[in-house]
Amino acid sequence: MDDVSAVIAPSRPLRIGPIALDAPVVLAPMAGITNTAFRRLCREYGAGLYVSEMITSRALVERNATTMRLITHHESEKPRSIQLYGVDPVTVESAVRLLVEEDRADHIDLNFGCPVPKVTRKGGGAALPWKLELFRDIVTRAARAAGDVPLTVKMRKGIDSDHLTYLDAGRIAEDAGVAAVALHARTAAEFYSGTADWSAIAKLKEAVTGIPVLGNGDIWSAEDAARMMTETGCDGVVVGRGCLGRPWLFGDLARALGQGPAAGPVDATLAYVAAAFRRHAELLVDFFEDEGRGCRDIRKHVAWYFKGYPVGGDTRARLATVSSLAEIDELLATLDLAAPYPGAAAEGQRGRAGTPKRPALPEGWLDSRDLAEGGSRELAEAELDHSGG
Repeated sequence: MDDVSAVIAPSRPLRIGPIALDAPVVLAPMAGITNTAFRRLCREYGAGLYVSEMITSRALVERNATTMRLITHHESEKPRSIQLYGVDPVTVESAVRLLVEEDRADHIDLNFGCPVPKVTRKGGGAALPWKLELFRDIVTRAARAAGDVPLTVKMRKGIDSDHLTYLDAGRIAEDAGVAAVALHARTAAEFYSGTADWSAIAKLKEAVTGIPVLGNGDIWSAEDAARMMTETGCDGVVVGRGCLGRPWLFGDLARALGQGPAAGPVDATLAYVAAAFRRHAELLVDFFEDEGRGCRDIRKHVAWYFKGYPVGGDTRARLATVSSLAEIDELLATLDLAAPYPGAAAEGQRGRAGTPKRPALPEGWLDSRDLAEGGSRELAEAELDHSGG
């Protein structure tokens, strides 16, 4: 783990509308990961803004039960942050208005960066900013509906290297009145593969001068975050896969970039990691109000938490099939908890990178930057997704 005390001096404070953050750090929405339990855990270690899983606008407007559960915050979560996905301007506007009028969020983010085929093939996520007026309509309506609640936009560089959208989208978002923009410095075609193009973050910072610009992509440590801010001039960082199995990364980031101290050691012994894993499981049980379901959910985090640590294959396999907190306690008690932080073996990339691929898009999507006649009707139908995330 980095000696974050030697990285850089505390950075300037980050304000997103009326929200002042103690550290210029945002937790990126991740499906099936950034639920209330994980957000609470990350907050216990550090400072910043912790965003919900991606919420489908249509499902929210229709008050789908799963969706309504996902937008519910624990009383300790302040400020409350929700990310919305949508492709229809009227539906997105209605979803934002619901969140504001019912006092369900202190910050709302719009997703224009998702590269997943089931999203882009409907014209959503990273595909949508290609249609300039559609993007402008969604963002303008959403910002107006948000009122005093700060609205931000998260996006990618574009669809592929021949169809970049981020500079136009950044300027449009600024003109529409958003409070900040965040850029994942990859295209949809790149998915999570290769190396993020941080130079694009610098270009966006040069193009968008009136609101904060946040950078995202390949932040695996506090040192990476500090280097991104230094190299690009961005105002803050958005951290996604780098915190998988490492919620204490937000403590490292707070020490390196923040305005005050944060809990947590510089080196994470196996005892420290085990305690974080156990706490995560406990919070999941509380979130689901079901011990079995909470323990089933923690299983997918096992490999991330114990990456590089001396935890045998049999123990890992058993942790990946736990069904109770008592079973977790029994297994953790068998570990050599005095084992020190293993260094490079525990660092680096986490989560699936995938491989570059041709993005799935609506037929004829790239033919024009204008929405074809009848296209808005097709997009409205694409909103009929009740997944809730």
